[in-house]
Amino acid sequence: MRADDWVRARSAGVNPTQLAILRLLDGRGPGWTVKELSLQLGVSQPTVTDSILALERKALIEKQADPADGRAVRIVIISAGRAVVRAGEETAGAVDRAASALDDDDQEQLLVQLVSVIRQLQEQGAIPIQRMCVSCRYFRPYAHADAAQPHHCNFVDAAFGQQDLRIDCRDHETADPSVRAATWGAFQKDHHPPGE
Repeated sequence: MRADDWVRARSAGVNPTQLAILRLLDGRGPGWTVKELSLQLGVSQPTVTDSILALERKALIEKQADPADGRAVRIVIISAGRAVVRAGEETAGAVDRAASALDDDDQEQLLVQLVSVIRQLQEQGAIPIQRMCVSCRYFRPYAHADAAQPHHCNFVDAAFGQQDLRIDCRDHETADPSVRAATWGAFQKDHHPPGE
């Protein structure tokens, strides 16, 4: 996956950390502070600052005063930065190609297992909260009786299937810990592997 990130970043004209920052900023109107980006990416603030300076030189982001705190600066993506994110998304990586070779049921099981592993790492404090459905305040697991689309996203107000679970959603808003725990409990309790 790290190799795929390098390939995607190179094709977009940035490095992997810069691409990760652009992805986080994409879809976030008010932008992020250096501290927020650092916490979300799990890297040091100086690393984020260096990347922001490079992205600013490439005219992919801009700094804006934080309306809530005149001393703070928010980093905001601009249209050229969004184009870089789209260019990076167009490059299929080796992991994508390998996963697409699996049949649909195996892909779905792999996705659910990956979500479970990432969640365990989050709960252990090994990685920051990822922008996954299961940690989002908008996610309602098994809200619908339809086996093909049992989940509900309150952000877009739509049902969706297990195969559409996100592990990196631009619209993610982290739920508070008690809601995350309850959501995970409902997701685990009602999850049945394909074919059962």
